[in-house]
Amino acid sequence: MASAAEGGEPAAAGPGRRYWRWSKGDFFPEPSFRSWRTYGGALLSTGPRLRDRVTSRSSEAVEAGTLLAQSENPLRRCLSWVDLAFLGFGSVVGSGVFVLTGQEARFDAGPAIPLAYAAAGFSALLSSFCYAELATEIPSAGGSFSYLRVELGDLAAFLAAGNILLEAVVGAAGLGRSWTSYLAALIGRDSDALRIHVPALADGFNLLDPIAVVVLCATSALAVSGARLTSTINSIASVVGIAIIAFVLGGGFAHFDAANLAPSFFPFGAAGVFRAAAVVYWSYTGFDMVATMAEETKNPGRDVPLGLISSMSAITVVYCAMSLALVGMQRYSEIDANAAYSVAFAAAGMKWARYVVALGALKGMTSGLLVGALGQARYTTQIARTHMIPPYFALVHPKTGTPIYATAAVTLGAACVALFSSLDVLASVSSISTLFIFALVAVALLVRRYYVAGATSPAQLRTFLAFLGLILVSSIGMSVYYNSGYARRWPGYVVFGALWVAGTGGLALCAKQQRAPKVYGVPLMPWLPAMSVATNLFLMGSLGSLAYMRFGICTAAMLVYYVLFGVHATYDMAHSEGQAASAADAAVDGVEQGKIVPV
Repeated sequence: MASAAEGGEPAAAGPGRRYWRWSKGDFFPEPSFRSWRTYGGALLSTGPRLRDRVTSRSSEAVEAGTLLAQSENPLRRCLSWVDLAFLGFGSVVGSGVFVLTGQEARFDAGPAIPLAYAAAGFSALLSSFCYAELATEIPSAGGSFSYLRVELGDLAAFLAAGNILLEAVVGAAGLGRSWTSYLAALIGRDSDALRIHVPALADGFNLLDPIAVVVLCATSALAVSGARLTSTINSIASVVGIAIIAFVLGGGFAHFDAANLAPSFFPFGAAGVFRAAAVVYWSYTGFDMVATMAEETKNPGRDVPLGLISSMSAITVVYCAMSLALVGMQRYSEIDANAAYSVAFAAAGMKWARYVVALGALKGMTSGLLVGALGQARYTTQIARTHMIPPYFALVHPKTGTPIYATAAVTLGAACVALFSSLDVLASVSSISTLFIFALVAVALLVRRYYVAGATSPAQLRTFLAFLGLILVSSIGMSVYYNSGYARRWPGYVVFGALWVAGTGGLALCAKQQRAPKVYGVPLMPWLPAMSVATNLFLMGSLGSLAYMRFGICTAAMLVYYVLFGVHATYDMAHSEGQAASAADAAVDGVEQGKIVPV
């Protein structure tokens, strides 16, 4: 088994090697891929190699230190907590609130849509607390990938990373297609007027969207120009976005009529509110991009928690207020699910306001694409540093200090999907992967606090695992029970709720914490991360069978890739003769030469 200090063989390039290069050695430098014969031998050893990788864990020193040498040049530390707060605002406040609010108010939550946003925001805020502590402890560009690799091992980290990158590609493609639709609305055209119809292609893929491709490429070009410039542009755009949101709130509450909230505030019951919460959770996704910027933050121990928590708290309040303004302007049964705010303002005699709404959505989508291009490239960079994907994508450009190859790879995938796939096709991708990742991150934080390899006694480990298992079982049980035919019967809630309290209380009282946070710690440990696990699993249970089918298919495909490629590349990385020492030396040399920024 590899030790926790594994770091991989050092980058092969010397200081004078060109950044722009393309060779087999750049993509497949590992011994297992030198020839078809060596690859065949690697496949025959899949069993023991897989066991090694599943049971091995990385360390914060490797994730935030040694692996940096694989990029040859450093990402530049240039961001403050204010930059991170604006990046969080830009990544989260996209078109979701303009598109999903009307849909969910009309069909699921009714006037109670603000409570759906509050429930989803509460779950997202809990997750942001967990991300904040882990980002200060492991200030790596890999975000949740690095946290899970340290605490839960390579396989869990790979599955998490694969799902996040999949959601990123499809999400960026959806934003690109929506950008075209809102541009058409802004100039008074039909939503498909700017697309090219190709009758020979199948429905759902026959409306080509070159504008979406151009927008994706343009935002990615800005992202590779440098994190400092991208952050400045995003901050300016966020100020414009805040002004538009202020207009929506001012105009909405000026025409607020409390009678629109009657006769029933819960026309679809509590079940409708939670269904809506699971859907509008999409409006909160993206805040984890802030955690991937920890490697480029001047003081991650202070700036990441401030940036994450302040932006998520403000966004939750804004979303609740915007949704309340909508259902106050217009009765929920009359809301247009496709253009809720535009139609509501028109009904109030402000037809011109639809242009402001369209502009706000365009701004939100542009910022979301811009910050997404930053964050997803950092995920990809860290994954490539570990050789789970070719290390070519880990290279950082010496002048811009950005991972150009990683950015281009994510953008190319999103552009291909956006060019052909309609929003109806993309809509089948739900937030199940995001909720799954957030639940795993909360579990990883509990593992970090209550288990330290080599220090935790077997008895303490058994106690921790028993109570953690109780938390997971009760959380899953509550979600399944709520979505079953027994949902109206209260005894099940009492049983599963009591089990959750027993599990969390048992951790607090009977399990000894093995590690204290160095800078920032989640408050109310273990209650807050345990609640994050419960809320994310509960919202997962509110999603339909199609979401689970897609999740299962994609996870199976990722496992096939991992067995055929990832496990062998990372095994070679961990077991190359003398690699750990030489990688550490390379990192030290990089620090001394100013190439690698110490963390």
